[in-house]
Amino acid sequence: MTFKLPVLPYEMNALEPYISAKTLEFHYGKHHQTYVDNLNKLIQGTEFANMPLEDIVKKSYGKPEYAGIFNNAAQVWNHTFFWNSMSPQGGHEPQGELKDKINKKFGSYEKFKEEFKTAATTQFGSGWAWLVEDEKGELQVIKTSNADTPIAHNFKPIITCDVWEHAYYLDYQNRRADFVSAFLDHLVKY
Repeated sequence: MTFKLPVLPYEMNALEPYISAKTLEFHYGKHHQTYVDNLNKLIQGTEFANMPLEDIVKKSYGKPEYAGIFNNAAQVWNHTFFWNSMSPQGGHEPQGELKDKINKKFGSYEKFKEEFKTAATTQFGSGWAWLVEDEKGELQVIKTSNADTPIAHNFKPIITCDVWEHAYYLDYQNRRADFVSAFLDHLVKY
C-alpha cells in the first residue's frame, strides 16, 4: 500500500486570515507531504506495507525498533485529523449530544475552551491539544508530545489543534495563544 497526501477539505486560502495560504503551503504541502513520503519508504517490504494507517500507528506505538514508522505514521494521521478539525465556516459551539457532554464535563463551552487553550499553550515544545472521548464515553482534554496520538491510547479523538511551531509560526510568530484562540473562535469544526 502506498499512502498519498490526503486532499484538503478546503482551498489553500480558505482559512485566511486565521491561517494563511503560505502557512498551508509549508505545513500541508511540505511537512505533511514529508511524513507521507517517509512513511512510504519506511514500510516498504515490512509487515506494515499493506496495513491501514491507523493499524500501523497502533502496532508500532511504544516499540523502539519501529520509532521511525510510528512517528511518521502518527504524524500523517494527526495532520489529516487536524485539517478535518477545521472549516472556513468553523468556530461555532457544537450542538446536540456533544454540546451536552461538554456542558456536563466542563460546566460550559467557555470553560471547555479555557481548558483546551491551557492544554495547547502549556504543551512544552512540539505537540498537540485534543478533545477526546475515553473508553467510558467521558470527554477529556489532553495534550500529546511530538507525534504521540490519542488513537495509540484507545481514546476517540473529537478535535485537535496542532501546536508544533510550523503550524503557526509564519502567521503568529511566537504567539501560540493567539493561534489557539483563532482556532477555537473561528476555525474549529466538531
